[in-house]
Amino acid sequence: MNFVQPIRDLEKLDKIKAYLKMKNERDYVMFLLGISTGLRISDILKLKKEDLLKTHIHIKETKTTKAKRVKIPGYIKKEIVPYAKKLNDGDYVIKSRQGGNKAIDRSTAYRILRDAAEHVNLTEIGTHTLRKTFGYHFYKQTKNIAMLQELFNHSDQHVTKRYIGINQDDLDDAMDKYRI
Repeated sequence: MNFVQPIRDLEKLDKIKAYLKMKNERDYVMFLLGISTGLRISDILKLKKEDLLKTHIHIKETKTTKAKRVKIPGYIKKEIVPYAKKLNDGDYVIKSRQGGNKAIDRSTAYRILRDAAEHVNLTEIGTHTLRKTFGYHFYKQTKNIAMLQELFNHSDQHVTKRYIGINQDDLDDAMDKYRI
């Protein structure tokens, strides 16, 4: 399994958004949900039309089976609500093109993300990249690791910092400053 990083560079993040928006609205919405809510890809793929038309997403996490309530940030509502309204009631948001009402699978989500990452020359990419990107930028904006720890249901702040790559950033900065 590859080790993936958050997308730290806001310019590359914007280029991926533009690429996906131009290429496929469904994939763009998947990306937006991942980087804006911090949900795992397995939970994003379970979302249905009705979930996007509310102020909060209510789910039972696939990995932990814990009930979770996540606010949909207002800045993405204008992007995802018009998309959701085009769907039929009960449709999966990230619907497969294979027919029927089925969501894409994780491997398809990975291929979509890998293609977008190649477009901007990113290599350390995976489905967890979306969640890590959310966490990284949430932490950089708020400096509230305790809140992020709770959002992610992590047991320890050190786990959260390592997960979002803050520890690596600190190590990299220290190495840049090191002289002998």
